[in-house]
Amino acid sequence: MSGPWGAAGPARQGWLWGAAAVLALGALLGAWRWAGPRRRRRLQRVGTVLRLFVYPVKSCRGVSVRRAQVTPMGLRCGDLRDRFWLVIREDGHMVTARQEPRLVLVSADCENGHLILEAGDMEKISVPVKLPEKNPIRNCRVFGQDIQGRDCGDEVAQWITTFLNSEPCRLVHFEPSMVPRKSKDSIALFRNTDEVAYPDCSPVLIISEASMDDLNTRLEKKAKIQNFRPNIFVTDCSAFEEDTWEDILIGDVEMKGTVCCGRCILTTVNPDTGVIDRKEPLDTLKSYRLCDPSEKHIYKTSPLFGKYFAVDKTGTIQVGDPVYKIVWE
Repeated sequence: MSGPWGAAGPARQGWLWGAAAVLALGALLGAWRWAGPRRRRRLQRVGTVLRLFVYPVKSCRGVSVRRAQVTPMGLRCGDLRDRFWLVIREDGHMVTARQEPRLVLVSADCENGHLILEAGDMEKISVPVKLPEKNPIRNCRVFGQDIQGRDCGDEVAQWITTFLNSEPCRLVHFEPSMVPRKSKDSIALFRNTDEVAYPDCSPVLIISEASMDDLNTRLEKKAKIQNFRPNIFVTDCSAFEEDTWEDILIGDVEMKGTVCCGRCILTTVNPDTGVIDRKEPLDTLKSYRLCDPSEKHIYKTSPLFGKYFAVDKTGTIQVGDPVYKIVWE
């Protein structure tokens, strides 16, 4: 015996190495046959970005921007981040224009590291984006889900409460160290990686100009895009074509269409007066935009207008960018 293999060790060792190589090659060929030929990606132009909107405070006015980063949690333009601020009751429950319609009259913007709020005859107020650590972190409830927010202080809380003429409200800010909400906890068709701060459920909402035009031909009093609060407003496509988009490319950003947006009474708040109608344009949408009966478990009785998208590849988009549908062949 000259080693652990015995006298015939080297020959046996060589045979084993050869057998292993044959097995590895067989597995590789099998995997190649299983995968089949590589699919080719083709881009088909389906529209053009007409406008971009960021809504810093949930239910307050949006900010129209020319260019925005698309992050995994939605649009960003400098310190402006989509729905990273939230109005709450003192018990932590969210306050939106469904409960306080006058929230849509509050303008929110960012300047020099501060969130600036303006509304009606109120004197404008500023809140630092980076809040002092002494400000308490509050536990909040957004559509039945728990999420945190750092309290923005008593002064802005009083400002909002005074303007709304409501029971006491607070303003909170979502910080990067906090745990976001899972989109799939709201709608199961989202992936486990899709996350948001205070939006209803999705990082990005897209609506087309043609869809708005189609709706307005059916309304006595025309609705505005502000009734529907999209992030990306698209032109150069047909009405409701956005419903059919799955994988899309805008700029260097790739997004995946998930579900259509089921609409509620918030769409009936007049964005210019802050008065809630509770009827239009919702009733008209219900007359022709209800889901297929097979999808009632998702949308129930809500009419559909616009489509939610999750972010596959982050990057930058701007007004005028072509919108491409990614076609796999």
